[in-house]
Amino acid sequence: MVPEKRKLMVVGAAIAAAFAVTGCAPASYNAADYGNAAQPASNDSAASPGATADPKATADPSATSDPAANTDPDATAPPGSGSTAALPASKVTKTLTGTAVKRMGEVVEDEKGFVLYRFDGDSNNPAKSNCNGDCAKVWEPALTNDGKPTLKGVAANVVGTVTRADGTKQLTIKGWPVYHYIGDKTPGTWKGQNVSGKWFVIKPDGAKNLTCVPAISKPVSPPAGSGSDSSSSGGDYSY
Repeated sequence: MVPEKRKLMVVGAAIAAAFAVTGCAPASYNAADYGNAAQPASNDSAASPGATADPKATADPSATSDPAANTDPDATAPPGSGSTAALPASKVTKTLTGTAVKRMGEVVEDEKGFVLYRFDGDSNNPAKSNCNGDCAKVWEPALTNDGKPTLKGVAANVVGTVTRADGTKQLTIKGWPVYHYIGDKTPGTWKGQNVSGKWFVIKPDGAKNLTCVPAISKPVSPPAGSGSDSSSSGGDYSY
């Protein structure tokens, strides 16, 4: 009798876990993509190693509802500074839209509906991108020519730019440089969440979104023909 009861408890726990994964994971969730099951988390709990290691990574407890009060005045570089040639329209992120997606909640998307990310290896005060070389081929910077994307649901006072190592301008939100992840193949997905324990979906106020934090996963490899060794699964990369 006791073993049977124990068996029922185990089965019940497994069913509950399955529902938790379904409710938290991306729409195209595949356990193999993440190396483990997704697990819910809050902004003040570390659901997985590295998720809240950076004290500046989540929303500032003293932040107010006034966008100007949340702005880091020294975090951005003035748009248009530098002598780099203008980027073609295909390379520019034209729109930042604050919206919500299933299972994750608040996100920022570009004009094509792809979710944007921030990197714990960067800094926001002053703003600086430390994702270059192969990293930038996997995590494509949200670039701009004039620092004036169309904004929907994102306050103008938290949007700025930072000059990258190659001289191009990258959009920032609350000082954090923002990126696309080439592992996201369709709009609205967020397979980049918690990759390497350093990459997180960014919210319209610049905080990392920790509503759902899958187990730490490896980044995809740089695209073939990009001058990188794409034979690896991405596990040898530090970004």
